[in-house]
Amino acid sequence: MTIWLAQHGAALRLALTRLAAAPLNTLLSLLAIGIALALPAGGQMLLGNGMQLARNATPQPQLSVFMVPGADSKATAAVADHLRHHPQVRSVEALAKEDTLARMKSSGGLKDVIEVLGRNPFPDAFVVTPGKDDVETMESLATEFRQLAKVGHVQLDSDWVRRLNALLKLGRTGVGLLTLLLGAGLVAITFNIIRLQVVTMRAEMELSRLLGATDDFIRRPFLYYGSVLGVAGGIFALGLVAAAAASLNEPLTELTSLYGLPLDFAGLPATDAGLLLLLAAGLGWSGAALSLQQYLRD
Repeated sequence: MTIWLAQHGAALRLALTRLAAAPLNTLLSLLAIGIALALPAGGQMLLGNGMQLARNATPQPQLSVFMVPGADSKATAAVADHLRHHPQVRSVEALAKEDTLARMKSSGGLKDVIEVLGRNPFPDAFVVTPGKDDVETMESLATEFRQLAKVGHVQLDSDWVRRLNALLKLGRTGVGLLTLLLGAGLVAITFNIIRLQVVTMRAEMELSRLLGATDDFIRRPFLYYGSVLGVAGGIFALGLVAAAAASLNEPLTELTSLYGLPLDFAGLPATDAGLLLLLAAGLGWSGAALSLQQYLRD
């Protein structure tokens, strides 16, 4: 185990030495990798803030449960008790038919019409706020509430949820495709960098083979080189995204406040940043492995 750790430590030091030996090439490589990774990372950051803004701009989805006309107080109380004790319901607002009638009479143009009817045409109703605002949960609750005794109609306010989910799905798909394309570009960049390293060090590698070096021994420093290059590019990308977030924070906050939409513009979450670094290391390792596989096969 000690020998294995010593070999990997030596390979890592050799990779860092090679990176430091060509500072200009390393800087340009980091710039290319950083920009390639910053685009999907920035897209993910904007998508997260867009989700926050959309949820702040749209009202909480609700269900309106209407009793049948003429439902007695006992049936109404039973429905109210069921709604208030439901595990997937956050809150329930009761709308008595008398209060609805009084409110309608106070609005212009409806008082005379209601008085002509001679009776209260409005049913008792409840405005239900579910615990989750996804479409599946709301439709399930609506189906369940329609089966309650003396319930005449359940109105589901889920159109805006469908639109929001469709937009978010489109955004996630776009960020995913961008990540795949630029990830492939990062592998290609690392592949070419390692290939140039192999060409310049071909004589040294052949001599190492003559002295008994295995393919793993030859491959190991290059794999570390690709991984370290990927991680360094990922750190550079996070710096670009952080700088972009800092520059966008004030103008976006000012713009949204003019429309009465609170927005606390946030940078890339720590979890996403960690995943970006892991992805960068894996892609750098993959590019190096592909390049070395071609060389060792030849």
